[in-house]
Amino acid sequence: MKLAPIFTSLLSNDAYKYNMGNIIFKRFNDYVTTWSFKCRNIDVKFTSEMVREIREQIDHFCSLKFTDEELEWLKVNFPWLSTGYINFLKYWHPDKNEIYVNTNDIIPYNDCGLAIESRGTWLNTSMYEIPILAIVNEVYFAFKNGVRANEDVFIEKTREKVNRIKTDLVIGPFSEFGLRRRYSSATQDWLVGYLKNNAPNFVGTSNVYLAKRHNVKAVGTMAHEFIQCIGQGDQMYNPAYSNKLVMEVWTDEYQTRNGIYLTDCIKTDTFLKDFNLTYATLFSGVRHDSGNPYTWADKILKHYESLGIDPKTKTLLFSDSLNFEKAADLYEEYEGKCHVAFGIGTYLSNDINEEPLNIVMKVTECNNHSVAKISDVDGKCMCRDFQYLDYLKRCIDWRLKH
Repeated sequence: MKLAPIFTSLLSNDAYKYNMGNIIFKRFNDYVTTWSFKCRNIDVKFTSEMVREIREQIDHFCSLKFTDEELEWLKVNFPWLSTGYINFLKYWHPDKNEIYVNTNDIIPYNDCGLAIESRGTWLNTSMYEIPILAIVNEVYFAFKNGVRANEDVFIEKTREKVNRIKTDLVIGPFSEFGLRRRYSSATQDWLVGYLKNNAPNFVGTSNVYLAKRHNVKAVGTMAHEFIQCIGQGDQMYNPAYSNKLVMEVWTDEYQTRNGIYLTDCIKTDTFLKDFNLTYATLFSGVRHDSGNPYTWADKILKHYESLGIDPKTKTLLFSDSLNFEKAADLYEEYEGKCHVAFGIGTYLSNDINEEPLNIVMKVTECNNHSVAKISDVDGKCMCRDFQYLDYLKRCIDWRLKH
């Protein structure tokens, strides 16, 4: 490796990976998934030197293990995780043979010079997504500009932004969600410490390692993969009922500690079909990740009211491409109607004088057949099998009409 190790702890992953992992370990440990990388930037090209460094950084990541001290911290701060799952993590480590990195564009969606896939048990591969994306992002900018380039710009822009929410903008509670697209591990570490000490209404970070390091809250509930794999991984079930299956499983495991539900995996309208009085009561709120946030919020508030639930008792968490200005507008519109909170990613963790990478790694197969994330906007849809995508859309259309 030409760079210092980007990952030095397996704890450095998003909080929702552990919440989902606990259930995967107990109920879906035989599921097999394939994950595919996609770079959405039109003009980004990865050199062979970058690809080689990415591969070597991933190999180093795969050499790591959880320490006893990390697992003790996880046990105390994630008390809902089972003892069996914590013990599993004690012996678990990533398997580099399940991660494929290539310079050739052999995988759909990639014309950027970098192709990545991972394939193995869902229990394993779920834990690779975030570190792989963070490695790709940091290697790209380090090789393009130099290791320390833009750090001063990053710090100055962060200070200016925080000063704005001290003086001009009111945004309410917010968390940092930027691990997967952070500029570097060093800048994210500095960022979380700075936000903790200086930013009003800062709640915590999705990065569990940094939550531990800076003694702030680790934030996150679930991701699209959970709804995709449970709802579409077993072909015995109609995928238009994915959310019903997920809510049953999640509630059975976590009972009243359900957290925030992600609504848009197969469109929010489909989700609302299954978000009945029981689940709407048990989940503390819902998360927005695509589509017009105002249209979405009005729809959610109306749904709560139709169930006889006071929206003021529930949280609407906005997390789609936010900056402080957008957050302030949303807070002004909805505070008082419900609890309003924000998960802010790239704007906080990779704000420099360059276009950030828009990279994702999504589940494209589960149990040897295709799965898809539909989303509330077409631009966030990802599926490698257009016949399956057509089938899923027809299932959803039928469900919405009947």
